Amino acid sequence: MPSQSNKIALAAAYLVLCIVWSSTWLAIKVGLRDLPPISFVAIRFVIAIAVLVAVSIGRFRLLPLRRPDYLLLCFTGLLMFGLNYPLLFWGEKYVSSGLAAVLQATIPIFGLLFAHWLLPEEPLRWQRLGGAVLALIGVALICGRLLDRGGVLAFWGGLGIVLGAGGAAFSNVLLKRRALELAPAMIAAWQMLFGILPLIVLGVAFEGNPARFHWSTMSIFCLLYLAVIGSALTFLLLYWLLPRMTVTNLQTISLITPPGAVALGWFLGGETFSAASLLGACFVLAGVWIIFSKIKNATRPERLREEPRIALPRA
Repeated sequence: MPSQSNKIALAAAYLVLCIVWSSTWLAIKVGLRDLPPISFVAIRFVIAIAVLVAVSIGRFRLLPLRRPDYLLLCFTGLLMFGLNYPLLFWGEKYVSSGLAAVLQATIPIFGLLFAHWLLPEEPLRWQRLGGAVLALIGVALICGRLLDRGGVLAFWGGLGIVLGAGGAAFSNVLLKRRALELAPAMIAAWQMLFGILPLIVLGVAFEGNPARFHWSTMSIFCLLYLAVIGSALTFLLLYWLLPRMTVTNLQTISLITPPGAVALGWFLGGETFSAASLLGACFVLAGVWIIFSKIKNATRPERLREEPRIALPRA
C-alpha cells in the first residue's frame, strides 16, 4: 500500500498534468499573436531538448543502441514533431484553443485503427469501433461548423489538426511495435531533434530570421512555458507516473484536458463556442471514453491484452 505522502505526490503529479495540458492550448493561441507557427514549434522543442538532455546526463544512456533505432526515431519524430505540431500550431491560428484540444483528442481513435493493422495483440472490437465512429461524427460536426462560421481557413485548420493527430497516433503505434532500449526522456529528445530539423529550415525560409520576430514579454513567456513546463516537465511527470498508476487511470487525462482547455479558452481567452461545436466536442469525448472503457464480456487475459496504451493528446 502506498504511504500517505506517496498518495499526495501521485495526486499532485496527476493534477499538474491535467492543469498544464489543459492550459498549453491557450498558451499556443496567445503566443501565435506574435510568433509564426513553424518557428514557434521549432524553437519550443530546441529548448525542450536542452532541458531533457540536461536532466538525463549522468542518469540515462543518451544514444540509441542500434542503427535501426535511429531510423525509427527519425520517422516517428517527423510524424510527431515535424507533422503533428506544425499542423496544430498552424491550425490554432484559425481555430479556438478549446476546439483544437478536442480535435487533437482523436489521437486514441486513430491509434485504435492503426493498432488493429500493426499490433496483432490489439484487435479492433465492436465496442471501440463504435466509439471511433461516434468521435468521428463529432469531428465532422466541428469541422462543418468551422466551415460555416469561420470560413475556409478555419475548416482547413481543423482538418490539419485532425491530420496531425493521425500522424501522432501512427508514431505511437510504431514505437510500441518495436520497443526501444532507451529512457523515455531520450526517446522524446531524439524524436524532437529529428522532427524539428526540417522545421528550422522551413521556418527560416518562409518566416524569416527569428531575431526579427516580435519578441513581446507575453510571447517569450508562452514559449518558455510550453517548452519547459508543457513539454519537458510534463513528459518527465508522465513517465514517473506510468509505473505507479494504472494505464486506465492515466488515460482519464484525455477526458479532462479538452474540457479544461475549452473552459480556459472561454474564461481567459474570451473564446466562444457554438452549440454545434460543443455537441461535436461531446461526441468526440464520448467516443474516447468508450474506447478507454473495458470490454465487460472479455475474459481477464483478453482484457489485459486489450488494455489501451498511453496515447494522450497534449499540446
